Amino acid sequence: MNWHQLLSHKRPGETKTVAHDQTRSRFEQDFDRIIFSHPFRKLQDKTQVFPLPEDDFVHTRLTHSLEVSVVGRSLAKNAGDYLLAKYPELGKAGFTVHDFGGIVGAACLAHDLGNPPFGHSGEDSISSFFLTNEKGQFFKDKVSPKEWKDLTTFEGNAQGLRILNSRGNGGLKLTYATLGAFTKYPLSSSCEKDQERKSQKKFGYYQCNAGLFQEMADEMGLVKLGDTKWARHPLAFLVEAADDICYHIIDLEDGCRLGLVPFETVKGLLAEIIGDSYSEEKVQKIVSQNERLGTLRAMAIGQLIQECSDAFIENEEKMLDGSFDKDLTSLIPSAPLMEKIVKLSIDKIYRSKLVLEKEAGGYEVIDNLIEAFSTAVYAKYFEKPLPKHKSVLRLLPEEYEVQLGDTESIYEALQIVIDFVSGLTDSHAVRLYKTIKGYRLPV
Repeated sequence: MNWHQLLSHKRPGETKTVAHDQTRSRFEQDFDRIIFSHPFRKLQDKTQVFPLPEDDFVHTRLTHSLEVSVVGRSLAKNAGDYLLAKYPELGKAGFTVHDFGGIVGAACLAHDLGNPPFGHSGEDSISSFFLTNEKGQFFKDKVSPKEWKDLTTFEGNAQGLRILNSRGNGGLKLTYATLGAFTKYPLSSSCEKDQERKSQKKFGYYQCNAGLFQEMADEMGLVKLGDTKWARHPLAFLVEAADDICYHIIDLEDGCRLGLVPFETVKGLLAEIIGDSYSEEKVQKIVSQNERLGTLRAMAIGQLIQECSDAFIENEEKMLDGSFDKDLTSLIPSAPLMEKIVKLSIDKIYRSKLVLEKEAGGYEVIDNLIEAFSTAVYAKYFEKPLPKHKSVLRLLPEEYEVQLGDTESIYEALQIVIDFVSGLTDSHAVRLYKTIKGYRLPV
């Protein structure tokens, strides 16, 4: 791989070459398109860890994505500064550190767009409907084996790529470089995975986007590793690192604010990451515990950005030949401390009653919504609908009905249902569930 090709500012479907504009680059346009998009705005009411939070300090998917974008931009500018010095031809072609920051910042901003309501329980529930629900199993022999694999292993990353390239989501048409940095798992659901490679832990595109991904890989010169899998775009490692940094540190901060983890425990862990720059005297001068947490979090993230930037620079050449495939946060000096934070978070935060109640409720809500809409869609478009099915389908927004009317594929129809349900906010999903179940009737 080479950086000039990897930094492609072409968009899918374009045939003409567009000059690179330094005033407002196409990568900055990507960022702006995501910010103003409907799927991004809906992240303000999607669970990060804690459900429907009343505490305004607790993060949603929206605030998490904004923070990941800020961290990713800093990582990318550090990397870009190094790369521009190492490869002078990039500067001659008009690239600056702001282009690296723009690509990674935009990809980070979009990294959670495919996540359904209620966090990971929402993902599991969509897959579980097709795997274990009798009405979901009904569709198994009506789609191809590869399509069935997509349906039974819902993946937020692949759903995100579908959203970014769906005609029903404002036609974002992001640049190849941003889409490449966005794709942490450049392989299909059905290909054989190498568990030694971090980029093959999950998958990154559905069968419906196979042609698009082939086009992306060809345009950017990604290293091919198999029939439907490639090596990562190097900037995807920075997107992953930014996400890791934020959810490790900020989930811990949220857990402390909600009283699940003692402040002294959090302070000790963050002080170890901060290292020599930590001053207990300065921390004690801060009156508010929330401000103390904020200060410690900012200093810890700053240290982790520097360590991950160094790890990226050290392994950049191996990324280009496709031989490097590890998460950067596992290679940094603070890796053992990050592991401590993960173990503490699993025990005290992710298994807390508040989170487990959200997961249990999420399974019920999502399973029932997928069942109601997939059954109704199949009845209307491929059989004969009953009055009940017609009533359910009237709850679908008009744009989804238009898309359903244009397809003759059962697989695509089911993917449209998944688009709708996974795109719901937590609150909307609960309201819709109550409506369909008859718990929420007008009086």
